[in-house]
Amino acid sequence: MTQFNDTNSAWSAEKVDIVIKSLANLRLLADLDLVPRYPHFGDKTYPLGRCKEIRDAVFMLLQEKLPQSTDPGLVLIRDMLSKGTVLKKVWGSLRDEYFQNAMVLGDWYLDVSNDTVNPNKPRVEVLPLIESRFYNIASFEQFVKIARSYWNVEVYRNDICPALAPFMPLIYVNEKGVSWMGEANDDMLSMVMKSQFFSAKSILSHLSTPPEAIVNKWQNALSQLKHNSFIHTQGDPLVFCEEYRVKQYHLDSIFRDRVVMAFLELPRGL
Repeated sequence: MTQFNDTNSAWSAEKVDIVIKSLANLRLLADLDLVPRYPHFGDKTYPLGRCKEIRDAVFMLLQEKLPQSTDPGLVLIRDMLSKGTVLKKVWGSLRDEYFQNAMVLGDWYLDVSNDTVNPNKPRVEVLPLIESRFYNIASFEQFVKIARSYWNVEVYRNDICPALAPFMPLIYVNEKGVSWMGEANDDMLSMVMKSQFFSAKSILSHLSTPPEAIVNKWQNALSQLKHNSFIHTQGDPLVFCEEYRVKQYHLDSIFRDRVVMAFLELPRGL
């Protein structure tokens, strides 16, 4: 019988199936709440594009039900937690094809939104983490490679708000010509700060400037906003990367929060 081992437990294939069934039941409960709230993601129908909302909802249900549940799969998860294994939410690259929100339980990959790219796939997948091909995003180059194919976008360097570029070095343009700035999620902000802005500097050095029509559209929109030095200061984004590194802003969470607040003032799409 095949067994997959982590530091605290071994689940047989039969036990994996039990866990999958239990998580699938929680997923159905989550869907009852989420479908009315998120019927569409752009032109896509639920569950497409809703991996974060689904993962978060199931994670909350687990916190609620694990302590007292007699459900066989939840008992298996609880037993692993009782041995010191940690259950945590993760975001990253799945097979370097998609961005995915999932959970990790010790050395196990728990994906309760496995059908949010291809709705014909099973809702839930449980695998040894080493077999899942789930990886943390380690560079903007890796991120951009996935974004181009997964989101069907062109990606340019952020010359529009260069004072934001050390944290958010990317401008996306989709097939309809809509553009937005990124990337402002916690994982990418953590990566860029841990790299002391070298990760942003690297991708900025390789990307092209956005097309003139996109730049003009942004300049017109930004001129309508109240002055904010992060938004309106002009210059070379590479120079800002070096300035922020020298001033050790990669260690300054208050500065990061100011950057994020400025980002939140920007249009979500132009």
